[in-house]
Amino acid sequence: MRTVIYLGIGILFGITMYKSEAASWFRIYEMFTFESFHMYGIIGAALIIGVTITQLIKRFNISSFYGEKINFIPKEKGWKRYLIGGVIFGLGWALAGACPGPMFTLIGAGFLPILVVIATAILGTFLYGVFKDKLPH
Repeated sequence: MRTVIYLGIGILFGITMYKSEAASWFRIYEMFTFESFHMYGIIGAALIIGVTITQLIKRFNISSFYGEKINFIPKEKGWKRYLIGGVIFGLGWALAGACPGPMFTLIGAGFLPILVVIATAILGTFLYGVFKDKLPH
């Protein structure tokens, strides 16, 4: 049953991404050239909603829909790994014209060349898993 629920949420997310033009290469290009506020507004709204919901979950000990406790594991303090990871992610986003969410939305919209981007993203994730212990964190 969970799989059907997650599939429904994913489909709703994909439709929202497509209709809001968050999966549009032109909107992403406008964002990286600072020509439009559209994407910054979407990202900012998502950030505000995410922080608010996380704080509500922590403050009121809200459990999942299935009654399971939601645990937040503290991360190490530091800025280097976030800066380096953010730059790599941003470069990939700028080169591909899509970040992970819109990549799958674009498949649903019929843009099959994005499969090359998804394959290389999966390869990059695999390589990170292989070299994770050797990388500076």
